[in-house]
Amino acid sequence: MSSPPYINAAFRSSREYEVYFFAKNKYVRLHYTPGKTDDKILTNLRSISSGFPSLAGTPFAEPGIDCSFDTEASEAYVFSGNLCAYIDYAPGTTNDKILAGPTTIAQMFPVLKNTVFADGIDSAFRSTRGKEVYLFKGNKYVRIAYDSKQLVGNIRNIGDGFPVLNGTIFESGIDACFASHKQPEAYLFKGDKYVRIKFSPGAYDDTLIGDVRPILDGWPVLRGIFPVS
Repeated sequence: MSSPPYINAAFRSSREYEVYFFAKNKYVRLHYTPGKTDDKILTNLRSISSGFPSLAGTPFAEPGIDCSFDTEASEAYVFSGNLCAYIDYAPGTTNDKILAGPTTIAQMFPVLKNTVFADGIDSAFRSTRGKEVYLFKGNKYVRIAYDSKQLVGNIRNIGDGFPVLNGTIFESGIDACFASHKQPEAYLFKGDKYVRIKFSPGAYDDTLIGDVRPILDGWPVLRGIFPVS
C-alpha cells in the first residue's frame, strides 16, 4: 500500500525549470533542479482560489485539481473529477483566465468518451513528440494528441507501455507527473515517493534515472509543506 498522495497534480511552467504542484485545494510553484536538491519555492503554499482567481468557485479550486498538463505558451488543461478546463495560468501573476470550459472530459475530448478516462484522469505529462500527452488512470494509460483530440495508439497497461515501471509502485498507478524541461525526462509521483524517468515515445526503452525514493529526500524544499493537512 502506498501512502495518500503528497501531490495530486503537477504541470511544467512555460518558465524554465518551474513547476506547479497541487495538493488538495492548495498549490506551490517552485524552481526545480534535475539531479540536485537546491530547488527554491517561488510561490508559497496558498489556496488555488487565491493564486488562480479565475478558478475560484469552481471544482478546480474546491476540492481541487487532480490532474493537469501544460500545452503552448502559458496554457494548460486542468481536471477535477470528470470536469476539464483549458486555462492561461499567467505564471507569477493572478491574471489567469479560463479559455475553454469548464466542461466534462468527454465533451472536451470526445475520443475519451466511453473509456476509463471519461470519469477522471489521475495524472498526465507532455510527450516530446508534437502535441501529444500521456494520460494515466489506475493501471492504464493512453497517448492523445490534445489539439486534434485523437488517440495515438491504444489504451494499455502502464507496465506494458513502460516496462521499466514493472515491479515498482507506479505499475498500478501514478498520482501526479510532469515532463521535465530537461528532455526527454519526466517525474512521476505516488504517495510519498517519486522517480525520474527518461522516456521514449513509441518505443519501450525507457530508463529510470536513479531509484524510487521519498519525495522529501529528493525535494527537501518541500519539507514542512507536504503532505498538506
